Amino acid sequence: MKNVAVLGATGSIGTSALDVVARHPDRFRASVLAAHRNSEALAVLCERFRPDLAIVADPACEADLAARIRSAGLPTRVASGDAALCEAVRSSLCDTVVAAIVGAAGLDSTLAAAAAGKRLLLANKESIVMAGSLLLDALGRGGGELIPIDSEHNALFQCLPGGRPDLARAGVRRLLLTASGGPFRGRTRADLAGITPEQAVAHPNWRMGRKISVDSATLMNKGLEVIEAHHLFGAAPDAIDVVVHPQSIVHSLVEYADGSVLAQLGNPDMRTALAHALAWPERVDAGVKPLDLVALARLDFERPDLDTFRCLALAYAVLRAGGTAPTVLNAANEVAVAAFLDGLLPFLAIAEIIEATLDALPPEPVRDVEQLIQTDLTARHTAQRMMRRHC
Repeated sequence: MKNVAVLGATGSIGTSALDVVARHPDRFRASVLAAHRNSEALAVLCERFRPDLAIVADPACEADLAARIRSAGLPTRVASGDAALCEAVRSSLCDTVVAAIVGAAGLDSTLAAAAAGKRLLLANKESIVMAGSLLLDALGRGGGELIPIDSEHNALFQCLPGGRPDLARAGVRRLLLTASGGPFRGRTRADLAGITPEQAVAHPNWRMGRKISVDSATLMNKGLEVIEAHHLFGAAPDAIDVVVHPQSIVHSLVEYADGSVLAQLGNPDMRTALAHALAWPERVDAGVKPLDLVALARLDFERPDLDTFRCLALAYAVLRAGGTAPTVLNAANEVAVAAFLDGLLPFLAIAEIIEATLDALPPEPVRDVEQLIQTDLTARHTAQRMMRRHC
């Protein structure tokens, strides 16, 4: 029996993870559930899964959660704050951690789980984008396992021998990440001038949160995944390619020196990657509809338009620059996307704010987490200043 902590339990990835857990009560138990501030939804999950501990990241919501837990007559303990998250993932309450907190807010708990030797199911791409080398160092010290649950990186994990091998020794030539192209595939910059938040979050294939849906629309999500693939698998920037695949059936591919290309296919459902990571090296039912290749009839691939979707090009530039540049990219993107969703910034200005912030903050070598937290804060303030100039 694996005791699973689900951080970000009320989000799309968290609920998918809990769906897989519920299908296999003989294998998995949700022992820790955490959410940002949705105490009502978290209490409902606690009634269903009866975890040992429930955590809200926002301390202002702890009293409401505690009252709901008492009213339901549950034995679940309640805590709040980032320190409680870190303490929980270090504790004996869990051996597996689903890291699905969105954004930089998930960094501390992800590092804590890695250093504690847990099986880390990583969905929080911002943690590895901001602090890839530090996360891998923590993982090495803790002796645990990291299995990515982004569909693309989980697909690479499945197509590589041993999951995370030495790529040169394994004869790997290229990693190919697929991108759906988002809701604006094929459009020109002129077409995107008046895009609204409602249009940007309407992803054609995946059901995701608003922030990650906008990242998919700008292709920043794919840019972050390129940086993530570099850290996860040790691939050079020039050995990571992106191909647009609108059907979202092929999730990633690995090209080998002998000309072979291995691909992982499946319906666009996060439960496939989650079930794989939870049960690995075994396989269990994920509740996902079987893939019908005959019904699909065709699979299309094309090159991404880096001139229209500047965010992907910026991510490649940041990966080559290294140091603190990915932290600046991530922070500026979070600020710009939030402003766009609030109706304060045009869609095309997201990339402009990010680029201006990167220009204002040259990269420095990474020293420690404290430096990255300060860099993140500085980048956010800089991006906000750039937005005021833009508006």
